Amino acid sequence: MKPNDDILGLLPPNHLARKTHSLHHFTLRKELIAFPTFQKTVEEIALLHYRWRQSEVSEGLLVYGQHGSGKSTAIKHYLEQFKRKRVGGLSKIPVLFSLTPETPSVVSLSDVLLTSLGDPLATRGTAATKLNRIVHFFKECGVEMLVLDEFHHFYDTHRILEGRRVSDWLKNLMNLTGICIVLVGLPRSIAALNANPQLRRRFSAPLHHAEFTFNDAQAQHEFRGLLSALEQRLPVRCVPSLTEPEMARRMYYATHGLIDYVVKIIDDAVAMSGLKVGESIGLEALASAFKRKVWAECPDWINPFLAEKLRQLTQDKEPFGDWDDPDQYRLSTRTRTTAPKSNFSAEGGMRNAHY
Repeated sequence: MKPNDDILGLLPPNHLARKTHSLHHFTLRKELIAFPTFQKTVEEIALLHYRWRQSEVSEGLLVYGQHGSGKSTAIKHYLEQFKRKRVGGLSKIPVLFSLTPETPSVVSLSDVLLTSLGDPLATRGTAATKLNRIVHFFKECGVEMLVLDEFHHFYDTHRILEGRRVSDWLKNLMNLTGICIVLVGLPRSIAALNANPQLRRRFSAPLHHAEFTFNDAQAQHEFRGLLSALEQRLPVRCVPSLTEPEMARRMYYATHGLIDYVVKIIDDAVAMSGLKVGESIGLEALASAFKRKVWAECPDWINPFLAEKLRQLTQDKEPFGDWDDPDQYRLSTRTRTTAPKSNFSAEGGMRNAHY
């Protein structure tokens, strides 16, 4: 039996996945696209980390942005540079990653941190003994930085008192361990910090991991630069090119500038095309991919790859109707860190990028 014959046997004989030239395996997910916001996020985390190593100053950074903006990819890339190792029978974890529980509490957050550290008795003991174990393991494992994802759950909890209690606990953890902490989450993470002034002072300059925009010539140039970088990695041709102004505009309206949706649409259009390497895909393939990966119920007259008149898909029950607008959260006296001037070229993609 050939590899995957057990799966292919469940598909019709004429299914495109069975074709010898099938591109069903294709994905851009394995490509590292170092777009400007990605680079800025990695750079800011690295600077925080470097400062800790130089002076052991316990500082924090909040990275916030929409689902699909590429936050997780940037975090994953950073983590891959600092993989845990076994040294002398001990695990060394320079950068510890953990997910915030959906309903964060002192107990549940302690449990997930101990589990991330590899403690087989993560759920045993009182809150005080768990905190002592966390501090002990952080030292034993050489933890320099904690990355806590899904931090917006601190804001989502309906128990205001418990939310304050757990944020106080996180502040105490920074004091006891002396490490730096990176919080990652949706824009409403800002409100979670604002709820605790003492914790807020530790995260005084939130970094907006922003989606691409299409508001002016510079923003359009950057988005077309991303599309150029992606198109250069495709086994098929796009006709018209994704970098053509009108095509880029359609892709922007289809994705709201979120790189995750850009990759999903392109991946699906290529994988489901049934084409051979070097052949071309067009608007119909992208329109079908949009319906499969973004909005299954989308009527053709609204589909960004078919519609004559484009509009933002932000109405109720549309793909981006639940947009978490960061402007609705007060930043107090804090300022946002903005992305640097783009290195993207619409003609040549990313300059000096590492893929």
